[in-house]
Amino acid sequence: MTAEVLEIEDALAQYDPVMGLEVHVELNTKSKMFCGCPTEFGAPPNTQTCPVCLGLPGALPVVNARGVESAIKIGLALNCEIAEWCRFARKNYFYPDMPKNFQTSQYDEPIAFNGWTEVVVDGETFRIEIERAHMEEDTGKSTHVGGATGRIQGASHSLVDYNRAGIPLIEIVTKTIEVPPAKAAAVARAFVSQLRDLLLALEVSDVRMDQGSLRCDANVSLKPSGTSVLGTRTETKNVNSFRSVERAITYEITRQAAVLNAGGKILQETRHWHEDTGITTSGREKSDADDYRYFPEPDLVPVAPSREWVEELRATLPEAPALRRARLQTEWGFTDLEMRDVINGNALEPIVATIELGVSASAAKKWWLGELARSANEQGVELDALPVGPAQVAEVQKLVDEGTLNDKLARQVFEGLLAGEGTPAEVIEKRGLALVSDDGPLIEAIERAIAANPDVVEKVNSGKPAAAGALIGAVMKDMRGQADAAKVRELLNAKLGI
Repeated sequence: MTAEVLEIEDALAQYDPVMGLEVHVELNTKSKMFCGCPTEFGAPPNTQTCPVCLGLPGALPVVNARGVESAIKIGLALNCEIAEWCRFARKNYFYPDMPKNFQTSQYDEPIAFNGWTEVVVDGETFRIEIERAHMEEDTGKSTHVGGATGRIQGASHSLVDYNRAGIPLIEIVTKTIEVPPAKAAAVARAFVSQLRDLLLALEVSDVRMDQGSLRCDANVSLKPSGTSVLGTRTETKNVNSFRSVERAITYEITRQAAVLNAGGKILQETRHWHEDTGITTSGREKSDADDYRYFPEPDLVPVAPSREWVEELRATLPEAPALRRARLQTEWGFTDLEMRDVINGNALEPIVATIELGVSASAAKKWWLGELARSANEQGVELDALPVGPAQVAEVQKLVDEGTLNDKLARQVFEGLLAGEGTPAEVIEKRGLALVSDDGPLIEAIERAIAANPDVVEKVNSGKPAAAGALIGAVMKDMRGQADAAKVRELLNAKLGI
């Protein structure tokens, strides 16, 4: 049953949202965090396991050095302090996808802490404080069978795949985020989006949200506007797209506001996000740190990265996001408004990749913020989930530059590409979209236009050459938009002697 909600405008008029984000990043190491099992995604169930990641008696873990290196690089990129000495801890809880009945994580001694980053929303910069970034292992994956929802409630049985158990994870935890209420959800989305771009640049993860290698837990609470006392928070788990982060936080604001206005109390709990209905539902009562009975992991030695190693890794960091955006804006010649649209549309990386294939900045922006953004919005997905990538955009634009297509025909090619009709060349052939630039068909169309518009011809002959535009339009209509407009103008001018 759908919960009562307020309109978002009414909720934000009465309450200020307070957020905290926890982002889980699967690292792209070749082996797991504490054993040598491979990490390939999509392998047959339970084929990438060993006594260590299955938690069998007597098996001892060994820390993955590349995992530690990636954690340090992430911490440095987020302007964190890097611990001179830290250690792992056991986080105890019982669930079928945790074969050891504890997760090897870090508690009060994370490898990176006290950092920050900045995101831009609608031209305004917001600073996001980072509490910590710590190392841990992922859990296995449970599949609940026989129910209507795919969740354990109502299922007849469950299957567990331990291939994912032990995959290296970095959990990035923000401090409380308080921004202008109307910007809250958009700031959260911008943070996760920028974090994804940063992780890609660091080359520490493939950040495939559709495969679960980047997941966000969104903590939300409300406090009456103008007050400082924090409300009770909920945690919406495993949100796996930028759009869903924004939608889930917006929904929780409207739901919690309705509960509070009705005199109810917010339960401290985890909640599930439902992409299809756009709502959250109750999961389980949220545990506090004491409930997990953390204690130091006795089977692993502490991690003590030398300062020399940390500085070596610092020297390998890519350009900071803010500096990179400013540089690209200058190189591309975009106005502040144009760059804001690029950032808000999550189109920066697709545009960069398209430009690297030889497309001009203006052309790349035109397609990614035009036809492709429109299709993504209609489908409710991110740009990188579309079946069209930078290579196809570059191929279509090359055909425009060569005169095979004009912009109108190119839009139809993108329609075909989005519909899965093949390559750009195949779409053009199937739909008959190539420009007509041969003199014969164009001259015939020009003669038909002249015969049908004697009044326009008279105006041109009486010293009004601008009137010829109507004749060009008639030819284009006759040729169903597939005439080369420049060639039409050239032939028409010769025909009329202007």
